[in-house]
Amino acid sequence: MPSPNPSKLLWIILAVALAIRVAGAIGLQWWLDGRPGQTFLIEGDANGYWHLAEDIAEGREFAIHEPPRYVLRMPGFPALLAVPIRLFDDPFFPARLMLACGGTVACALVYWLGRVLCDERVGLTAMTLATVSPTLAGFSPVILSETTFAMCLMASLIGMAVMVRGRVVATAEGNRCQNWTPGMMAVLGTLTGVLIGITCYVRPSWLLAAPLFGTALVLLSPDRGRALLAGICVVAGAVGVLLPWGMRNERITGHFVLTTLWMGPSLYDGLSPQATGDSDMTFFDRDNLMAKGISEYDVNKHYSEQAWAFARSQPGRVIELAFIKLWRYFKPWPSADQFGGWLPAVVLTSFTIPMYLLALRGWWVMRADFRAWGLTIGPLLYFAGLHMLFVSSLRYRLPAEYPLLVMTAVGWRSLQGKSQYGGPSANSQQPTAN
Repeated sequence: MPSPNPSKLLWIILAVALAIRVAGAIGLQWWLDGRPGQTFLIEGDANGYWHLAEDIAEGREFAIHEPPRYVLRMPGFPALLAVPIRLFDDPFFPARLMLACGGTVACALVYWLGRVLCDERVGLTAMTLATVSPTLAGFSPVILSETTFAMCLMASLIGMAVMVRGRVVATAEGNRCQNWTPGMMAVLGTLTGVLIGITCYVRPSWLLAAPLFGTALVLLSPDRGRALLAGICVVAGAVGVLLPWGMRNERITGHFVLTTLWMGPSLYDGLSPQATGDSDMTFFDRDNLMAKGISEYDVNKHYSEQAWAFARSQPGRVIELAFIKLWRYFKPWPSADQFGGWLPAVVLTSFTIPMYLLALRGWWVMRADFRAWGLTIGPLLYFAGLHMLFVSSLRYRLPAEYPLLVMTAVGWRSLQGKSQYGGPSANSQQPTAN
């Protein structure tokens, strides 16, 4: 029996991904319409994003709350939501459809990453897993930044993968990978940095990816000079994209801030005497420091100092909280009340545990290929490390599940006897010298 055409299969899987996510958007809108007074599934963050999106759509100052906070959120996700707000009288359902399309694009990017790092079959398998993942499909139409952030994150990871894999050339022995020229590495590094910067416009937590990737390039490359040039271009690209936002913040606050002034309160939410690992920002309204005339910049600085003071004075509790947050991050079922009940827990656990186990097997199969597992498992570990400090939940793991599914696909295919990904192939071998 002939194998299905990969191109046709790709479009079929994408169509299924879109259908699942559009159905989710319809179902969620119907469910919310039956609950008068409830506009969003998760009210707090969604209300804030929507308010800022209305500011952009109506040309108002980008600020929220009273006294106004001008640097609370990055503008990327509100700018995206501003499109349906501007175009439609009742923009909620169109916004959910738009986000469903974004989730579908993220599935396509999973395919692309799998193809660059391994081969087309791994890419198709990973995309299929992303298509049917209850977590990824269920979150796509929710008016939160996770799926949009994941889509942008995937694009930046593909840029990194193209840089480290090199270019595929045909030889008498078959397809081989060769290193990019220094000039091309500089171009690719700049583009990758730009993609990292765009991702940070959605959520700033990906900012450290630029220096970390640049450092890894230098440490792991035999050609340190070329790698250093590429690493500098990655960082410069990311910072360059964020410069207009930083300059805007300096104009408003008097301080150059490349991301937001919400890191301090967020850190205190995770490191304080009342911290539990879950988010509870009631202290911010209770203290109400801005109403006392303290600037947004100084409020951020105050809570950051308080968080680190707590960490220095209570190291044992900080370690205990870190393990609590780690469990909340990796826990197969959700902690949020909105997803309570046994059915969501069973459905998510039934997918998440095999995903973890197969990803571990995939890592074992490709353990010698640091580039492959670093770009697929690395984001999961990166966000796990961040959220051992900040509060933690399934939501913060969700963007990292998209690249992780590439390694899950390797594990799945290896169970079928297709374990060649640990060795050379058209896309998985290490580049050779020019």
